[in-house]
Amino acid sequence: MKKATLLIGLLVFFLLSVSAQEESFKPTGKAFVKVFSNFNSTITDGTTASEFELQRAYFVYEYKLSKEFSGKLNIDIGDPGVGKLQMTAYIKNAYIQYKTGKLAVQFGLIGTTAFKTMEKLWGNRYIEKSFQDLNKFNASADLGFSVNYGITDWLSADLIVVNGEGYKSLQADNQFLTGLGLSITPVDAITLRGYYDRMGTENTEATIAAALGYKSKKIVAAAEYNIKQNVGNTEGKDMSGASVYANYSASKKMKVFARYDMLSSIALTGETVNWNNSKDGNLLMAGLEYSPVKGLKLAPNFRYYDYSDASIASKTSLFLNCEIKF
Repeated sequence: MKKATLLIGLLVFFLLSVSAQEESFKPTGKAFVKVFSNFNSTITDGTTASEFELQRAYFVYEYKLSKEFSGKLNIDIGDPGVGKLQMTAYIKNAYIQYKTGKLAVQFGLIGTTAFKTMEKLWGNRYIEKSFQDLNKFNASADLGFSVNYGITDWLSADLIVVNGEGYKSLQADNQFLTGLGLSITPVDAITLRGYYDRMGTENTEATIAAALGYKSKKIVAAAEYNIKQNVGNTEGKDMSGASVYANYSASKKMKVFARYDMLSSIALTGETVNWNNSKDGNLLMAGLEYSPVKGLKLAPNFRYYDYSDASIASKTSLFLNCEIKF
């Protein structure tokens, strides 16, 4: 009940604020579609498997209500990951934003802040998710609110309070996920990011993340380290990992990229095998991206998966990823 009261109260505040904006402003909106697909061929223990995949499609509408207020609706059609359904539609984003000067506030079904900075630095979401997203350290969207404030030209802070269930499962319970992030930009090309969140009072689930990124006109290079404690509010169910990645833009139409991930977990009390042993290991990825026309990206790439569990065979994959935006 407390969660519902807080969220409803925030929504009322935003709606009342919208109605008080200048009547002279002319509202505008835009819509676009983004599609991720690929063809891949994987060799595992001498056996080859190939397939075409439609990973997901986004249908997005953004609307500018006033100089300070805007809204966004994003319908995500993708693989649910469970059951026999091949594609399922979700509302991934449905929020209103207030932005003025150094302050930005979002309320509704919003994008989370846990790995947004790292995902932008990686810059290849259609090829593969960023480390936290890929390994389920945090959801990419959730129901709640976030506040970002630019303290100085080089320092900003953000606070997020959400259900903690993700955008595919918006159950009501008595727990919030609360997160705090700090971003430091000592010079234009360099970003340092620290983030912490927690959820629950018993066996509190927590995420700790740190990242360092460099971005110029041609080069992007970044490294991040992530820790997840008491996954699912289970004591001692911890995992951690690092990701290092880089992009080089050889021209306006072509860039090359590479990435290395390492994921590990620990054994629970009384167990001899790490709790996430079947997924622990290393991922190596490298490839190039070619954009023949605006709105189309093609990325042939190589991936090698090496698992910590010696009984699981390593995998070698060749991918051709595609992003279409119109």
